[in-house]
Amino acid sequence: MALTIAIQMDPIERIDIGGDSTFALALEAQGRGHDLLYYGPRDLSFRDGKVTASVRPLTVRAVRGDHFALGEASFYDLSAADVVLMRQDPPFDMSYITATHLLERIHPRTLVVNDPAQVRNAPEKLFVTEFSEFVPPTLISSDPREIRRFRDDHKDIILKPLYGNGGAGVFRVKPDDENLGSLLEMFTQFYREPVIVQRYIPEVRKGDKRVILVDGEFAGAINRVPAAGEARSNMHVGGRPEATDLTPRERAICAAIGPELKRRGLIFTGIDVIGEYMTEINVTSPTGIHEVRRFGGKDIAALVLDAIEARRSGR
Repeated sequence: MALTIAIQMDPIERIDIGGDSTFALALEAQGRGHDLLYYGPRDLSFRDGKVTASVRPLTVRAVRGDHFALGEASFYDLSAADVVLMRQDPPFDMSYITATHLLERIHPRTLVVNDPAQVRNAPEKLFVTEFSEFVPPTLISSDPREIRRFRDDHKDIILKPLYGNGGAGVFRVKPDDENLGSLLEMFTQFYREPVIVQRYIPEVRKGDKRVILVDGEFAGAINRVPAAGEARSNMHVGGRPEATDLTPRERAICAAIGPELKRRGLIFTGIDVIGEYMTEINVTSPTGIHEVRRFGGKDIAALVLDAIEARRSGR
């Protein structure tokens, strides 16, 4: 049976269809005969007990420069949809959190992917600390004294915003780096939240592995190798993707966290692993579908739609 799938996402005209996982999900859903509706986070409203959005019928095609068509806009009661894909990118700010509260009003009668309450309760750099046996030494604090003590203990550290994304604001601070004070002043000026500090993992030079799980099961992985002179491996800052396999340690990580992801209704997730350590669990808008498929891996978009259809059919 055809489903009505509403996609809450960033402006579709700006996406790179060769790397955008939301676009891959839309193509797969359309290919299965499902009806697509498109809207942005700012189109979301709550009135008289109903969660509504100004939606437009969406058609997608794998043609660069001509990858979508939109129908006429109309106000739509999102509880009438079968599925809502919450796919806008972070930052995980109060706007994002408000969207989870609104979508929680219609879930699970309308299946929201990922579960909005669980997304709200699992900030990516905080959620990972629930699995401390797999996480590098980590400090979350606003106290400059604690941060300096952490560097004294671990010497080489990574400093990043607690609710950042895409590698923005990530700094490596070596033992003799005199910029730590200035960086802490900058973080205080631009962020009200604590920062997260982790011991630098030198194995990052060999890559930062993105491991994707669908409904708690391993689905694929890609290694992202930083560019020369860069501590970050994100592909939009020059990271190079390459094929990879899971190590025994990474399989143990997946086995440990998979059941909890499934229990929480986190259908599409991605974890970041450097060396022996898991550094993040991505639950907001995971990526990597195109890269895994490009290197001969599974069709993760198909696996996600399989999981969604199974949920909607009650299996």
